[in-house]
Amino acid sequence: MEGGFGPRVIFELPGGIPVTETVTTTWIIMAVLTIFAFVATRRFDKVPKGLQNVIELLVDMVYKLTAQTMGEDKKAFAPYIGTLMMYLICANLAGLFGFRPPTADVNTTMALALLTFFMIHFFGMKRKGVGTYLKGFLQPFPVMLPLNIIGELATPISLSFRLFGNIVGGLIIMNLLYGALAGLSTNLGIAIPVFQTGIPAVLHLYFDVFAGVLQSFIFAMLTMVFVSGAMD
Repeated sequence: MEGGFGPRVIFELPGGIPVTETVTTTWIIMAVLTIFAFVATRRFDKVPKGLQNVIELLVDMVYKLTAQTMGEDKKAFAPYIGTLMMYLICANLAGLFGFRPPTADVNTTMALALLTFFMIHFFGMKRKGVGTYLKGFLQPFPVMLPLNIIGELATPISLSFRLFGNIVGGLIIMNLLYGALAGLSTNLGIAIPVFQTGIPAVLHLYFDVFAGVLQSFIFAMLTMVFVSGAMD
């Protein structure tokens, strides 16, 4: 969608395929994370120091969080959960650097939610067996089958719109605030929008930093809870 609060089309690929700022910002985030991973892990010492200390601390925290949330037998999910959290944090904080957060596009949040959805059912069937897993939809009574199916289909919708709503809501509020402050400067006869300097910083701290990191953590936690619940 172009115009309004939707992502702008940056350029078009051959065949008229539009590439929006959601995609280009995601490419930038991928490049930054890839470069960071290369630089941070290219030289590890037996006795950690400096950046290696930070990296090992973060990795240890992710593994402990995964084990505490999903169980010791599911620590293999830690690399995915860590990658998911790193991407979401970077995506949600993109607004601080003048980019439109990719998570302010429902296509991004729905794609991530669908990954969680497929993981829930794939690993549930893998752990319990297809027949046993599908029989769970008949619990506690067979008549509950339609409601159980609707409940499962609601999972990716609720996951995606929770994240999307929080991020795009903050984006809209900040855009409205900047517009109002620019109008205030104009009405007072000030050519430079001086009120846009400093005043929005507090709201940026909340919407971009606090809410962004919090929503990243919530999405990752819900992913772990849903997947582990399907496997247990």
